[in-house]
Amino acid sequence: MCDELKLYKQGAEARLYECVYLGKPTIIKERFQKKYRHPDLDTTITKERIKNEARSIVRCKAAGVRTPTLYLVDFDRRRIYMEHFTNSITVKDLLIYYKKANIDESAPNTVAKKIGETVRKIHDNNIIHGDLTTSNMLLIQNSPSEASDHTKWLKYDNLNIILIDFGLSFIDSSTEDKGVDLYVLERAVISTHNDYPDLFNKILDSYKKSGKSNIKEVMSKFEDVRARGRKRTMVG
Repeated sequence: MCDELKLYKQGAEARLYECVYLGKPTIIKERFQKKYRHPDLDTTITKERIKNEARSIVRCKAAGVRTPTLYLVDFDRRRIYMEHFTNSITVKDLLIYYKKANIDESAPNTVAKKIGETVRKIHDNNIIHGDLTTSNMLLIQNSPSEASDHTKWLKYDNLNIILIDFGLSFIDSSTEDKGVDLYVLERAVISTHNDYPDLFNKILDSYKKSGKSNIKEVMSKFEDVRARGRKRTMVG
């Protein structure tokens, strides 16, 4: 069914493997057993998380948000087979490159706008990602370039964001959960991209301006979550 598996990445919850499935570059996400859990409980939790992940990916597709295409969900082997974007770069790595190469501010600002629009779109469709970081956002070219170096990522209008790693995702209309999603993204941006002090504000500005639904309550919840986070930081 799949050629020889090559370990791509090891995480706390799962292993990622590269392979070719049905002739296509594929990532297999395999959730391994947690020995500290009762086997029945572990099976139940794992199955529910796989369901949530697959459901969120499908719902994103319906909402017009790019995600890896699902090829197969195998509950027995705890695996999800999905599209592998071989010619891509994480937003995290691209922003680091922009800073090292001293690229002008229009580049990160364009990426920030795309992030805000994407997150707003999933929230408007009640999709909570659960782990919004710049490592879980890929950039691909809409029209592939022949360039082999980073210069191809400077054509901002040719870039499209793909959300990945929906392992903690779920479907919910709760404004609290959307506020938490934004807070997780803010903390990730601040800790990873302190060279861009205004980056999250640019993302948030784009988030607010995108879509047509009223998000006053979401923003209010976000401010509440942010205040609680700061209080915890001060108290220790």
